[in-house]
Amino acid sequence: MSMTLFLILCLNGVQYGMLLFLIAAGLTLVFGVMGFINLAHGVQYMVGAYLAFFFVQLTGSFFLAVVLSLGAALIIGLLLEYFIFRHLYTRTHLDQVLATFGIIIFLNELAKVLFGPATLSLSPPELLSGSIQLTETLRYPVYRLVTIFIGLAVAVGLFFAVSYTRVGMLIRAGATTPEMVSALGVNIQQLFMIVFGVGAMLAGFAGVIAAPIFAVEPGMGDNILIVAFVVIIIGGVGSIGGAFVAALLVGLIDTLGRSLATMVLSAVFNPSFASQIGPALASMLIYILMAAILVFRPKGLLPAKGANA
Repeated sequence: MSMTLFLILCLNGVQYGMLLFLIAAGLTLVFGVMGFINLAHGVQYMVGAYLAFFFVQLTGSFFLAVVLSLGAALIIGLLLEYFIFRHLYTRTHLDQVLATFGIIIFLNELAKVLFGPATLSLSPPELLSGSIQLTETLRYPVYRLVTIFIGLAVAVGLFFAVSYTRVGMLIRAGATTPEMVSALGVNIQQLFMIVFGVGAMLAGFAGVIAAPIFAVEPGMGDNILIVAFVVIIIGGVGSIGGAFVAALLVGLIDTLGRSLATMVLSAVFNPSFASQIGPALASMLIYILMAAILVFRPKGLLPAKGANA
């Protein structure tokens, strides 16, 4: 493997990791603070992608579409919380799983009704199109590079918001001792709504910035939800820092592993067989890492403060 290809794979892995972080950050807060299993979190990623496509077609401006999509994703998330999810907080996890799975089916079918079952594509804005010369032999797409910086900026913003604001203090306390927060007179219902709204907006934002990179299609959030759950298990439930580190690890392992596994297998088997088996083996590495974390560090790599490692 050439150094140029290695650097490209690393950048792709970091970019994928940033998308995973945007999804996993909201999911880890919702699950950590509220103890709520929201399988519909992945479909909110899909909603964000479709919102971006719709608003670009409506306004002709990608940047305006981003702003409108964020607002719409937040509103949709708050409406779901108000009309459906808040009635499930005291129910069993099985009830939560069944209800949110029903929302997945409903929104996936609604996307087919509104936009059709065909795969849609969205071009990056002209300002961020093309590629930039990083080294003498490496050119990398500007939009993917910007995606990395956006993910880093959101991570820094979330870290300071959770670490140094009153709401962040309550979120951290709620992630470890929710009963104590409630006993202190904090409006838990309002806190839950804030957490859920922010989580929905982050998932929608991930879908918005992923729309020009990946295909926009019904069900696009289902597989990435599974990976997002893997991320929060590896990083630690309720931990923003853990979600960030785990998302980078998963992104790099998945991206580099596909090429490295294929190369190793090609030395033993014929190339066509290696190209089929390699990516599947690489995907297994993520779950092997998760299993190892569950055995040796069940609270995650960077558990929320107050949680026993």
